[in-house]
Amino acid sequence: MRVFALRPETIVELPVASVPIAVPRRQRSVVAPIATAVGAVLVIAVIGWWVWPSKKPSTSPTVAAATSVAQHLVAPRLSIVVLPFANLSNDPEQQYFADAITEDLTTDLSRIEDMFVISRSTAFTYRNKPVNAKQIGRELGVRYVLEGSVQRSDKHVRVNAQLINAETDAHLWAERFDRDIGDLLALQIEITSRIAVALNVEVLAAEVARATENNPDALDYILQGRAALAQPPGLDSYGQAINSFGHALALDQQSVEAKGWLANALVGRVLDLHPSSSWSDLKRAETLVNQALAGSPGSTPAHLAKGQLLRVEGRCDEAIPEFEMVIASNRNSPGALFALGECKLLTGSTDEAIPLEEQAIRLGPRDPYVFNRYLVIGKVHLLQSRVEEAIVWLEKARIGGPGSPWPYLWLASAYALKGETDRAAAELGEARKLLGEGSFPSIAQMKAHGYWGVPKLDALFEATYFAGLRKAGVPEE
Repeated sequence: MRVFALRPETIVELPVASVPIAVPRRQRSVVAPIATAVGAVLVIAVIGWWVWPSKKPSTSPTVAAATSVAQHLVAPRLSIVVLPFANLSNDPEQQYFADAITEDLTTDLSRIEDMFVISRSTAFTYRNKPVNAKQIGRELGVRYVLEGSVQRSDKHVRVNAQLINAETDAHLWAERFDRDIGDLLALQIEITSRIAVALNVEVLAAEVARATENNPDALDYILQGRAALAQPPGLDSYGQAINSFGHALALDQQSVEAKGWLANALVGRVLDLHPSSSWSDLKRAETLVNQALAGSPGSTPAHLAKGQLLRVEGRCDEAIPEFEMVIASNRNSPGALFALGECKLLTGSTDEAIPLEEQAIRLGPRDPYVFNRYLVIGKVHLLQSRVEEAIVWLEKARIGGPGSPWPYLWLASAYALKGETDRAAAELGEARKLLGEGSFPSIAQMKAHGYWGVPKLDALFEATYFAGLRKAGVPEE
């Protein structure tokens, strides 16, 4: 859901349309009841102004309407305003760059599911005014305020951003970005995307903490589940997410969002080889995806889950359009970029895989699953016989995901191809220990039970990956 909002005084100044506006019906809307209430208050406030006796206070109609509405605004859970970033450069003409950061952040945040974002035109009315987060929160009906600054000097740019709780005035998150100016547009996209991804995680965490203090409803449980999925892989994160999404569905059996996210959690548990996963998870996920897409064909979580299902089944050519649809809706989805890169590799478009994984890494350098992005890049380098480069990336993957067997297995092949057979055997031993007794018993069984992409990749896997594993000690039969 993407929502923008205008300040009350802005709404009052809008002309009355001569033609009624058709509002599309949606299966579920978090903001709809709030919007209806605010709309009713606005109508009463405007009509009341004109029909009230002529003895009126000296306050202007705009201020009166704004005050009346502001007193009734209720802040939606995921609600935020991006204040105009301050230009700290010596050159006033650099204001355009600060404004561009603000505008891009407003757009990117609006793409996050269930996020209520105040419009750019309203946010810019606060330019060059002291920031009082509590007052702004009351005036606009938002729970969070994002402020920041931009400073350019010669070939360098520094961007500061901080997230403030509008109810308590507490600072929840802050980050500084220092970059050299090369491609200015690419730099702007990188900075805004990084901030948007970080804010998504921080606001989710804050809302989960808030929900635990009250009686949670369906959306509270959905937010709790999404926050659990954002945690590092462990024995509890998938269980917590699945339980939360299940509670949401128990409260709202028609929730498209709960079905889509529950499907993602179930497929993720299988992909990560979680001890409690089973193939029945995939069947249940498929049912949930079909139900979600039947209810809302544009559901981003459902399309992401469908792509992951197809990827598990080795149908990457069909999964690619699903991931592309997710990215078209939210360009700041590291998970979709990673999965798309993996599928590009397995469908033979190896040259397209690395840029996608690099973008996923830039968006989420602290993502708990960033090691998977490193792993795909390492795979591409190894399959193209760039062994030294492969080892660099595979080592990053091993360090980032010490509980995953796959970086160790690919490192075993890479070190063997490099001639370091003892190191290769040690890496193979670690991979087998992590996956369990009897794992990787022979090349023949690995080929029979794995998915190695389109036929044209067979020769590449045989000449590199499997050749290295043979040297590391994996028997042929």
